[in-house]
Formats: sequence, C-alpha cells, structure tokens
Amino acid sequence: MKRFFLSLGLVAAMLSASAQQRKAPAYPLITHDPYFSIWSFSDHLNAEPTKHWTGTNHALSGLIKVDQQVYSFLGKADKHFEMLLPTAEGKSYTAKYSEKEPAAGWEKTDYNDQSWKAGNAPFGDSDAKTQWKSDNLWMRREFNLDNIDLKGLNLRINHDDNIDLFLNGVKVYSCNCWTGKYVNIPIDEKIKGVLRKGKNVIAAHVKNTAGGQWLDVGLAVEKPAAELKSVLMAKQNNVTINATQTIYQFSAGKVDLELTFTSPLLMDNLDLVARPVSYVSFKLKANDGKKHNAQVYFGASTDIATNNPAQEVEASAYRNGALSVLKAGTTAQPVLKKKGDDIRIDWGYMYVAVAQNSGNQYVTSSANAISSFISGKVAATPAKGNSLTLATVLPFSVGPIATEKTVLIGYDDIESVQYFGENLKPWWNRKNNQTIDKQLTLANNEYASVLQKCDAFNKQYYAANLKVGGKGYADLLDLSYRQAISAHKLVESPQGEILFLSKENFSNGSINTVDITYPSAPLFLVYNPDLLKGMLNGIFYYSESGKWKKPFPAHDIGTYPLANGQTYGEDMPVEEAGNMLILTAAIAKVEGNADYAKKHWKTLSIWADYLSKNGFDPANQLCTDDFAGHLARNTNLSVKAIVALGGYGMLAAQLGEKEAAAKYTPMAKEMAKKWMEMADAGDHYALTFDLKNTWSQKYNLVWDKVLKLGIFPETVYKKEIDFYLKKQNAFGLPLDSRKTYTKSDWILWTATLTDNRADFEKFLKPINKFVLESPSRVPLNDWHETTNGKQVGFQARSVVGGYAIKLLDYQLNKR
Repeated sequence: MKRFFLSLGLVAAMLSASAQQRKAPAYPLITHDPYFSIWSFSDHLNAEPTKHWTGTNHALSGLIKVDQQVYSFLGKADKHFEMLLPTAEGKSYTAKYSEKEPAAGWEKTDYNDQSWKAGNAPFGDSDAKTQWKSDNLWMRREFNLDNIDLKGLNLRINHDDNIDLFLNGVKVYSCNCWTGKYVNIPIDEKIKGVLRKGKNVIAAHVKNTAGGQWLDVGLAVEKPAAELKSVLMAKQNNVTINATQTIYQFSAGKVDLELTFTSPLLMDNLDLVARPVSYVSFKLKANDGKKHNAQVYFGASTDIATNNPAQEVEASAYRNGALSVLKAGTTAQPVLKKKGDDIRIDWGYMYVAVAQNSGNQYVTSSANAISSFISGKVAATPAKGNSLTLATVLPFSVGPIATEKTVLIGYDDIESVQYFGENLKPWWNRKNNQTIDKQLTLANNEYASVLQKCDAFNKQYYAANLKVGGKGYADLLDLSYRQAISAHKLVESPQGEILFLSKENFSNGSINTVDITYPSAPLFLVYNPDLLKGMLNGIFYYSESGKWKKPFPAHDIGTYPLANGQTYGEDMPVEEAGNMLILTAAIAKVEGNADYAKKHWKTLSIWADYLSKNGFDPANQLCTDDFAGHLARNTNLSVKAIVALGGYGMLAAQLGEKEAAAKYTPMAKEMAKKWMEMADAGDHYALTFDLKNTWSQKYNLVWDKVLKLGIFPETVYKKEIDFYLKKQNAFGLPLDSRKTYTKSDWILWTATLTDNRADFEKFLKPINKFVLESPSRVPLNDWHETTNGKQVGFQARSVVGGYAIKLLDYQLNKR
C-alpha cells in the first residue's frame, strides 16, 4: 500500500476543520445487513481506512486526478502484510502438539517431538480443527526458509489464554492475556540472528485460565510503502447525513466533487430494502468556470468478502448487459460455517459494477492499486490472492455544469441464515428465480427513480422528526435510521412468513433477540409494522412448533447467522413475555385491528397467564439490561409486566374475548395501584420494591402512554420526570442509582413521558452532546458513560430504532 504525503500546515487545517465538522461518532456509507456494512470512523473521509462496523478494515478508496494532479478523498492506505508462514485463517496446516508437559528443551529446534501428536490447526474448542479442552497445550510447527534477510517480520497470532512463544528456542512473545482475534505483533528486534536457512521451528505453550481456548500462529511480513508525495489530500468542505444517504463535499484543486453514498432502505418497499446494492455517486464541477480533464478512481478491497484478510480470494471481470462488473469472493466459500459476534462474512461474492460506457475496471493487488492509477500503468491482474482491489476508473470532462457518474456496489450472500436446520436464501431471491446480475441491472435501471424516492423520503422523515422533537431530534433520527435497519437480515421462513432477523451486534451475536426487538420496534411500527412482525414471527414459531416448551418466550433463536434455537445461557421470563405482549398490542394499535394477535392468541394467553402469576413482583432474574446483573423485585420490570397485561386486555377486547378482557384489564389497573404504593419513595419511585433509597428510569411506562392503555395515572409519569431532571449528568440520565452509565434508547423513551417540549429537550440535549463529543469513534453505541461520554459497550445495534418512540407517540396520538 502507498502512504500519502501531508504538509504540517495541511494537517493542522484538517484538525481545525474536524472540530467544526463532526456530525457523528461514525458515518454510515454502505448499510444493508450485519455483514454488508461499511462505515467511516473519522470526521474526514480520507483520514482513515473505512471499516466494517466491528472495526475491521473493509477498505474503500478514492482518488481524483485533475489536470494530472492526484488528490485523495476516500480512505487511507493502511499497513500491508504478506504471509510468510500462513495461519489457518485461509487454509489449515499440520503441527505437533502435546497436552502433557514435555521434557526440558521442548522449544528448541533439535528437540525430538516424535512422541507428540499431529493435528490440524487451529487448536482449541468450539469449531477448531483440533479440539483442545485441557488446561495446557504445547505446540511445535516446523517450516523452511530460503531467505532469512527479512525486515518487518510479525507474528500473526490468535491465542486464548496465556502464552509463551519461541522461535528457534528464543522467546519472542509472552503475554498473560488473550487476543480474541488475529493480531500482528512486530518481532524484528527479537529475531536478529535467530532465523536460519532451511529448518525453523515455532514453539508455543498456551495455558487456558477461563472461558474459551485457542491457538493459531504464523508469520507475516509488513511490506514497506513508498511515499507518494505527489498525492495531495482533497479538502473536505462538508458532510451531510440524511436517512438514506451520506453526502460529502470536496475541493480538489479547480474541481469540486460531491460524493454520495446511497443505501435505499425505504421500508414501504421490501424488495428494495432487501436488494443488496448501494450507489456510490460522483458529481464533478469546475470551481473556476473552465474546462478540465479529470479521472475518478474508486477501489473496493476484497477484504469485504472475507472474515479476515489472510483468506485467499478469487476475483474476475465480466459483462452483464449494459454493465461492466467485477466480482470477488473467498476460494473456500464456507457457507454458513461461522457464527458469533466479531465475525464477518466469508462466503458469497462482492460486486462492483458500472455502466460499460462510463469507465474502466480491473483487478489489482492492494499494494499496487494506487500507484497503478497514478501512473496509468495497470499491473498484471491477479486471479487469486489476499486483499486484492476491485478498481474502477471513471473519466470526466469537467466544466461549470456538474456531471455525474455512479458505481454500484453489491453483495450476494447466496444463503443468508440457517433457520431450524434449513438454509434460507435472501428475500430478493426467496423464490429462487433471481440472480445478483438481475438485481444489479434493476438497481442500474432504476437509479433515477430510486434516488427521487430517497430524496422525497429523506425530506419527509426529517420534517416529521423536526416537528415532533426539534432539530436535535431530527438529526439524531437521521443518523440512527440506516443503522437500525441494517442490523437485520430479511428472509422468508419455510412457512412463508417474513423474518426480519436482528443480530445482537457487539453484545453476544445472538440472532432474533427479543429484548433487542423490543427497543428497536418504534421505527418499524411507524414505517412498516410487517417488519416488526418479521421480528416476532421466529419467536412465535419457536414456541408454537413445540421446539421451545416453556410458558414464556425464548430470549433468542440462536447465534447469528444460525437460528436453530436459543443459545443464550439464561432465560429472561418476565422480560421476554412482557416484550412480546406489548409489541403485539402495539401492532394492533398501529394497524387498527388485532388480526396478528388472533393468529397467536393461544400462545399470547399462555404468556399472559405466566405474567399474571409471576410478573408483578419479579424474582431474582435478568431483564434487558442484563449487563447490570440480576435483580429481584425490579420495579421497572414489574411495570413491563403490568403494561403487558393491560395490552393483552386491550387485545382481548378487540377480539371479542370478553372474559379475558374483563379479567386482565382490571387486573393490570389493580396491579398499578399496588405498584404505586409499594414502589413509592417520596419524590420518586424506587429501583426495587424493598430499597427505597434507590431510583431507576421507568422507561417501560412509555407504552402505557403511547398505546393509551390508561393503566397508570399520568401523575406517575410527572413524578418520575421531575425527579430525573435533577439526576442528569453531562452526557445523559443514568440508567439507575447503581451506576453512572446509561442507555440512550431508554433515555428517549423516558423523555417521551414528558408533557412538554422543553422538558423533552432537556433529556435530548445531553444525547446530542454525546453524539458530537463522545471520544468513542464507532457506529452509535447505545450503552455509554454519562460522565464522560465514553462507550461502555455495544455498537451498531438495531436498538437505535427505539429513538423513534417520540415520533410513534405523535403518529398515534398527535401530541
């Protein structure tokens, strides 16, 4: 890879501009689903490599050549490594190992390891090739070198837990830690005189201390990058975020560039939401009124199609009707073989397409991509390799009138999720009658109309939120919109039902978690309740199929992307039963009928019965705020159960179930009266029934207000709001009296309990401050510290859809 030259003056100017231009902790660029999701973690698009929401580089790069001067506007060259001794990331290797402590000298080159076992790496638990479940593992890996004059040598390693590692008997790495992922560790200073021509040995001892265990190690060489002093940084003048787009304005000498990333997630059109294609548009205009020749380079790393950059990929070019297309994917294609949280897709194929008459495309190595564009001499196209680049060059004749060209970037995951043993194709190919080429053609042909629809929705969405909550609210909703939708995958179940399956991003990777659905729901209730049904259908099926036999809903149906049954280690009975009842009632309220509830009435009745017996004074258990630990007699969880029973009573009345309505609505109201007595702590209501010197946000009350259930008197809302306003910190209202951290989605729910704009904005203002000042530069994290704005945990989760609760309240109640 190549480094760009920056003058000190330009760096200072950029830093100054950065302070003026920040709009978000991270900026959405390509947003479709939990795997196809690319962000800029910097205020300036050309300051850092673009990344997957997990923080792993998914590099997009952009250069513009104006009258032979080259400027960078997208991405930044990162370190480039070539594998000297591959790890098992791409292809497994064989090494010797022992789980019994060996004799002294086991780490040395001439040690006799014939009595050791041979196994395929990686070594560990879970899906490791060679299972290791004892406390200790000793491993030896032999390899040969012809050249030992190496600079920039790094260990490429993933270990869990504590490790001592030797190269030819010399200790080069030791750490009482675990990595959790593959990392590169420089060892140049420790290997002087250690490497030998011919046979070499890496030896390691790993000790498991708790949790999982793992070992995989190889060697990588960092390739030096020549400085390209001829490349200047384009000046970023502005960035705008709206619901479906992120738009950048640059100046590159005498030409202005408008760069627009559009992911058309318009929820009234599920086929468009599901279409895995984003638009990257380049609009050029002379700023001096004269004509100029210009070329725009757009590069997309094949790392976008890998879980890690060491995996081998294969790339190709072809024509699809009027489109020129580049395609890339791993050679291994392990379809649906991985599950977990900090995981990226390594099956299926990425695509970059452009109208044939608008530009030139080629595949090149990442190390040569930029220099090839600058020189105009394209290196030989590699068919296979690691971290290749799919390059597109667009020529422009630029004048005082803007000219535009567009690149399509798409991803075909072939099979999206496994649902109770059956692999499901993406929604757009649910009938198995589509191809990605057809989707790319549709995206290209419909570009003008799609952009027009996006523009209309962007304006309507912003105006609605501005009216409801003011500018700060409207800006926050624009930022959260694509994140909320793209943390899901849209598929059709074998029963023909819509499934809109969330991934619990940077939490535990669960799929279709009920207490992720609950806070996410408001956005989908406003714009398409069918998508909320798609978030509930899998949970209903799990119970109604007999696969889940408990009298309350499951927490989840698996670990993404394998939805084969709950994998979370503990149930949340009151939490999940309350969530499902409330959200089913909310669907009925929005749609004006209880048809969906009728379909699942028997199941809902079982859950309501459970809550009637166990919900009011909850036993020691987890709620959706499970990070805070177990809590008995949780008054906010009790509120959820009470409101849920009120929602069930409302549904019963709508369905003509008179006996159930006559039982559950009065029951909920009586419980509310008792709750007010037992939770009363003077000027507020306590965190638990038995600890009156505590407090907590009673955010679950919001559904009583939004659904107009009339279970709790409004004096309860008022009493709590008045108390909360005294407890706010610089970056928001703490979750409760135990800690100073908070959840921003719950703050917006709590704020919606206010009865005037001024109080609402008092809760909103610290969240806006968090967005603009948090030192944690990641896609919106919903769990942060109220004293300093730092991320505590979570990022890129769908729960930011819950910010729309104020909009939902207005839509239903016009208040």
